[in-house]
Amino acid sequence: MRKKLFSLFLIIMVAFSSVQPVSATSSSELKKQREEKESQKNSTQNELDAINDQISDLSGEKEDVDAQIEELTSQIAEIMVSVDLMEEEIADTEEQIVQAQADYDAAKKKEEEQYTAMKKRIQYLYEKGENSYLQILLEAKSWGDLLNKAEYVQEIYTYDRKMLDDYAATVQEVADLKEDLETKKSDLEASQYELEQEEASLQESLDEQKAISADYEKDLARAEEQAAAYREKIEQQNAEIQQLAAEEESKRAEEEEAQRRAEEESRKAEESRKAEESRKAEENKKKESESSKASEQETQKESESKSTAASSSSSSSSSGSSSARGSEIANFACQFVGNPYVPGGTSLTEGADCSGFTQSVYKAFGYSIPRTSSEQRSAGYEVSYAEAQPGDLICYAGHVAIYLGNGRIVHASSVKTGIKYGNAAYKTILSVRRIVG
Repeated sequence: MRKKLFSLFLIIMVAFSSVQPVSATSSSELKKQREEKESQKNSTQNELDAINDQISDLSGEKEDVDAQIEELTSQIAEIMVSVDLMEEEIADTEEQIVQAQADYDAAKKKEEEQYTAMKKRIQYLYEKGENSYLQILLEAKSWGDLLNKAEYVQEIYTYDRKMLDDYAATVQEVADLKEDLETKKSDLEASQYELEQEEASLQESLDEQKAISADYEKDLARAEEQAAAYREKIEQQNAEIQQLAAEEESKRAEEEEAQRRAEEESRKAEESRKAEESRKAEENKKKESESSKASEQETQKESESKSTAASSSSSSSSSGSSSARGSEIANFACQFVGNPYVPGGTSLTEGADCSGFTQSVYKAFGYSIPRTSSEQRSAGYEVSYAEAQPGDLICYAGHVAIYLGNGRIVHASSVKTGIKYGNAAYKTILSVRRIVG
């Protein structure tokens, strides 16, 4: 029984607490709360839109970096194939050199054998003297046999001389071939070294681009987390707006009922109001007199206010003269929004990359700044982001933009998005450079 009474008490308390705020708050106050909540939701939506814009910018720039990574990877693959083919050609050339050496040794051996045999025959003929040679001829049985024997001796000598010359030519030919193959191998090894050096250079560029891509991945992940938080916040604000709208409608019905009862009471008080009518007329005259005086005072105050405003405007104009040139530059840059992003370009109309865009904008006003984004990070002088003014350079890793004020920039974003507006804090700011003033 005690538990039942306690539960009933809790139900009454919860019901009382849920109804109490409605009865204590007017419909106009609820409407004001709802409008404030809607304003907060709109502000959150603007922040979400800015984050989505940032995600779009980061995605476009990352696509450009990934395209460079793909191109570098393709170039490295082609070089690796060329190196492999060159290694095979070098190995084949080495085999040909080995074979040429073997052919050279064999030809040289045959040349030496032929030379030795020729020397022995010549030595035999001449060591025996002319008598031996004449003996061969005298042994002939006829003139024909004599001519044949003499011709035979001459043919032996001619044959030996020809064979010796042929072997010597073969030896020289094989030696020349071996020298050509060794020269070819040397040239191939030099080309292989150059390709390997080029591959190492491309690999270094590839590693740098991969590091930049990884940074974009981190920035995108952070931006996605912020976007998810804003979406969740908008859902919560929508629920709160719906609840306030329901409470406002309920409270309006209560107020209409209260107004109806008040009107009934008003009719009852009509007679007493008429009795006081003459007194109120007298009070109205008095009020009109006071109002006239108040009007004169208001006119005087308005005149003083205009004088103060004119003085303030003059002071503001003086203090803002230093940033007027920067605003002109920022406004000038905005007219090229929508034009294309062209890698290596500097044309504001035909297309430019990020640093080509900023360089050309400043050049139109007579200011000379370096060409690349990394060099522009040293142009002018540095100010903090809190002190940034329209026309300042906002520098990032591998990127640069022109500040417009109120956290906004204009920049040549990527091939996909071209020249566009953006959020200055869409990724980590490395430096803010003041070129003007």
